[in-house]
Amino acid sequence: MFLGVDGGGTKTVFALLDGDGRLLATALAPSCYYFGQSIDLVEEVIRSGVASVCDEAVLTTDRITYAFLALPGYGEVSSDIETLDAIPARVLGHRRYGCDNDMVAGWAGSLGAVDGVNVIAGTGSMTYGEHGGRKLRVGGWGELFDDEGSAYWIAIRGLSAFAKMSDGRLAGGPLRERLASHLRLAADLDLVDVVVNRWRGDRAKVASLARVVTAAAADGDEVCVEILHEAGRVLADLVTATIARLDYAPGDVVPVSWSGGVFASGEVRAAFHEHLADSPVDLREPLLPPVLGAALYAARLAGRPLSATVVDGLHAYASTLPQGGGSDE
Repeated sequence: MFLGVDGGGTKTVFALLDGDGRLLATALAPSCYYFGQSIDLVEEVIRSGVASVCDEAVLTTDRITYAFLALPGYGEVSSDIETLDAIPARVLGHRRYGCDNDMVAGWAGSLGAVDGVNVIAGTGSMTYGEHGGRKLRVGGWGELFDDEGSAYWIAIRGLSAFAKMSDGRLAGGPLRERLASHLRLAADLDLVDVVVNRWRGDRAKVASLARVVTAAAADGDEVCVEILHEAGRVLADLVTATIARLDYAPGDVVPVSWSGGVFASGEVRAAFHEHLADSPVDLREPLLPPVLGAALYAARLAGRPLSATVVDGLHAYASTLPQGGGSDE
């Protein structure tokens, strides 16, 4: 039995599969993103979720063949890695598990845990790829000076456009009315009070405004359309940079997929595809949600990878899974 854990900025999702690809149990828990909080939060969330899936499947943790925990922020603070790596042993009572960043679950789910590149665009953005045993992450340096093409990046540009529209530095468009209505602004300058004073620049709350930008683009706001097109282009650039560093031979066709809420935008997807049109890539619709990718990766780490036929059969479970995890924005 293989346990997948997909941690995210708002929720953590758990899924337990058997060797035949049957989904035995699922669970949903709060976010295990511990930056700005105690690292003890990770153990609290993992312990709660593991207890839930074991109760549902009516088994004890010693029956879990292997687990893979995809944790947000893993690897981004070197001094925390040893602490994070030790947590599952206390919860599971054994050491048959692996931990890594939640980007790995996105990659494994999107591509079925085969060599290639996955680009993640949720609250933040990055790519993760594997080729011939080589593993590589590109991007994901944080919202302050990177995370290009992410929901946060889109939202910040939308907020900037709103300010310019209010000042007359840009022609007014649907964004101005939509954002003012969404935030219930009595006056345009109240935007500062909401985002800076009340939200204190909260990463997830700011990123959620990307949906307003997307809606305004659908209403014909040309500035918002260009923001989304630029998001697609910079996400494609992340893919190109990743492929260049994974030592593919000239002419090799590289499987590429994507995950994260930003790709729900047709404008982003169109620009992403267009920017990669002349590249040797095989663009593939995501196969599975990240939490099932985490379970697949657990099987791979155990030396018992699930067959392509079994992976195909997992599609039936995708719509039944709890919503949330590493790609929830």
